[in-house]
Amino acid sequence: MIANYQSDSLLSLLALFSFSSGVLEMSLVLYRLSRWSFRRHWVVIGAWALLLIGVIASLAVSPPKLNNEVRIDGTPAQQVIDDLAEKMPASSGGQGIIAFTAPDGQRIDSEALRQHVVEAVNAVYNSSPHVIDNREIIAAEAAKGQSSALLSATGAVAQTATGAPSLPTPLVVSGAPVPGVMVSADGRVALMQFQFDQQTFELPGGTIDDTVDAAKAAVAGTGIQVLPSATMLQIPELIGIGEVIGVLIAAVVLIVTLGSVVAAGLPLVTALTGVGIGVGGALLVAHVIEIHSLAVVLALMLGLAVGIDYALFIVNKQRRLILDRGVSAEEAAGRAVGTAGSAVVFAGSTVTIALLALSVVGIRVLTTMSVVAAATVIIAVLLAITLLPALLGLIGERVCSAKARAHNTTHDAQPQHPAATRWVRMVTRYPYLTVAATVVLAALVAVPAAGMQLGLTSGSSYNPSTPQRQSYDAVAEHMGDGYNAPLVVAVTPSSGTGEVSDATLAEVAATLRSIDGVADVALQGIDDQRSTAVLSVVPTTGPTDPATSDVVKRIRDHAQTISGATIGVTGFAALGIDVSQRLADALPIYLGVVIGLSLIILILVFRSILVPVKATLGFLLSVAATFGATTAVFQWGWAQQLLGIDATAPVLSLLPIIITGVLYGLAMDYEVFLVSSMKEARTHGAQGVEAVEQGFTAASRVVVAAAIIMTAVFAGFIFNEDPMIKQASFALAFGVCFDAFVVRMTLVPAVMAAVGDKAWWLPKTISKRLPNLDIEGDHLSAALDKRDQTPVQA
Repeated sequence: MIANYQSDSLLSLLALFSFSSGVLEMSLVLYRLSRWSFRRHWVVIGAWALLLIGVIASLAVSPPKLNNEVRIDGTPAQQVIDDLAEKMPASSGGQGIIAFTAPDGQRIDSEALRQHVVEAVNAVYNSSPHVIDNREIIAAEAAKGQSSALLSATGAVAQTATGAPSLPTPLVVSGAPVPGVMVSADGRVALMQFQFDQQTFELPGGTIDDTVDAAKAAVAGTGIQVLPSATMLQIPELIGIGEVIGVLIAAVVLIVTLGSVVAAGLPLVTALTGVGIGVGGALLVAHVIEIHSLAVVLALMLGLAVGIDYALFIVNKQRRLILDRGVSAEEAAGRAVGTAGSAVVFAGSTVTIALLALSVVGIRVLTTMSVVAAATVIIAVLLAITLLPALLGLIGERVCSAKARAHNTTHDAQPQHPAATRWVRMVTRYPYLTVAATVVLAALVAVPAAGMQLGLTSGSSYNPSTPQRQSYDAVAEHMGDGYNAPLVVAVTPSSGTGEVSDATLAEVAATLRSIDGVADVALQGIDDQRSTAVLSVVPTTGPTDPATSDVVKRIRDHAQTISGATIGVTGFAALGIDVSQRLADALPIYLGVVIGLSLIILILVFRSILVPVKATLGFLLSVAATFGATTAVFQWGWAQQLLGIDATAPVLSLLPIIITGVLYGLAMDYEVFLVSSMKEARTHGAQGVEAVEQGFTAASRVVVAAAIIMTAVFAGFIFNEDPMIKQASFALAFGVCFDAFVVRMTLVPAVMAAVGDKAWWLPKTISKRLPNLDIEGDHLSAALDKRDQTPVQA
């Protein structure tokens, strides 16, 4: 015991000396932390278990509440929404849209079916106190007679109607229109539009399901289909069969890579623990702060992927130390966390910086996404350097089976990987040809990105088997694409005070109807003071069609030509335009911040100028190829059947900036693990191409396994029904795969071989001022060797 104490004290003195001499000995700190966690494994395991149980228990008491709204403050469309929420709060709740389709050969407004539709409409209004009952509103206005602003304004707007026979008409029962229900000209579809008194994500859990179920029960046995639109969603499915398969593939890769079921289980345990705490914590915070559902899914994907990968690097390092050098499990765990753990800490730092930098663009939805995802990554790093060594302490020497130890005694102390050796030698033999080939490949894959269109997801983005897509298609076919997401036009007095007269409304409606691409205009609401009126403008094209964006621009252009009124336009297409423009403006700023900060970190890690620059340029190739592939699959429809997708749509507006940040961080992960191995080989005497080949051979097997795991985890989410999750998961899976195998495993060794030892050049003036982070653990090894050679008293 005294010997151990004196040895640890010597390590502490060595660490202090290293700090004072300019070497930041994180490896020594992590070594000691790992040994402590290894010995006191029940304390560490118990602490993390209590935290996880607390999060789960809290969620059981307080179910999660997420937000599906893409809100970008400061945009014209969002400003209209905020103004309406203040002036007409009854019109600011979430929108409900349900399509009723008639059986083949029948009309939905026939004598046999229309009464059933009315019963379904009544059931919807009576299903929840959160559904605003249009019948009560109409009855109250009718009781006012000629003093009703709503009825008067409705007539003023209606008098400018063209009366085209192809337009939908109200469903009429007993000579009176049914509030909120329109019937297609061919009688095949009835469309019910209503509102909730709160935004969809604010509704109590089950409210929307109860509303749809009530409508279905009312028409049961009649052959009428009840199809809720994409607006009728609260929380997307977070875990499905695809996600489970992705984790199972990761488990298989772990077993093959580590050669042990026991060892393979450790990364899964730490990753699932991290996801439980990180994602669970985000769900709890969602009760206080609005968090988008995509933020939780992003944290879930990243938590699983990096949690498994980070633990894999450390466990693999520990097993190699045990098998190759014959050290004890405890000592190997300490050295593994001190070396591979240092790389994990800095790799996690680049991911965290890339994510948190999203907050600098000043968009709230991105800020919450970045914080939630970054917190999950930080938790994964903390688990890798504390819980993982504790679990290693729990299983002790069983981390390597007797069979593995016996097998290793017949092999060289430094196992060879023939496939990796052959690959890196081919790449380094023709470095310039390899660089040219990878650049050309990336450029070809990136070509579709030149035609990338940004927008928001709509019902057309869902697969045909979903009710959201079926509702969209039925409305588009029988009523017109524009009825799936009408534009909302707010009319206020130009002076800021006064009233919106019937004459002004009639002029506005006539102007809107004259705009090319507008199918119909109807009054949606007006307040009692006539200070604000809301019109519904139905375009002839769908919500994601570029032609609808042109309609929005024409409406905004015409807003200046109407005297006495100020016009603001919002709605799906308007939001899509404004969000895309705002994010496009923010992307260059974000890129500059994240690349600048990460270059500083990489210069500190590698003590080189060329390596960080090369890493960043390689990332730009990866992100360009990712955007190209995402555009080709989701916008052009290429290879969709292979991925279980059957829907073309614009690329999600949020996706480029999110993927840029996440992919940059993940790409730097593999850069750190691969190039640090090359640097370690050079430190141990290898020079030029030899150092590249030795470092690549030593690190490639585990990097390949980590990339396959991360790709599998991300790809599992492609089969999620939510279009946003589909696009994000595909982009991440493709980006990681391309970056790992084309850029890091091919381009990087080629460039490193081409420049040779010049890759490690750093101006002396800068070198003297920079601390040596020593993520390869050379100073740790030296300290341990000195400790072992120092006599201690028994």
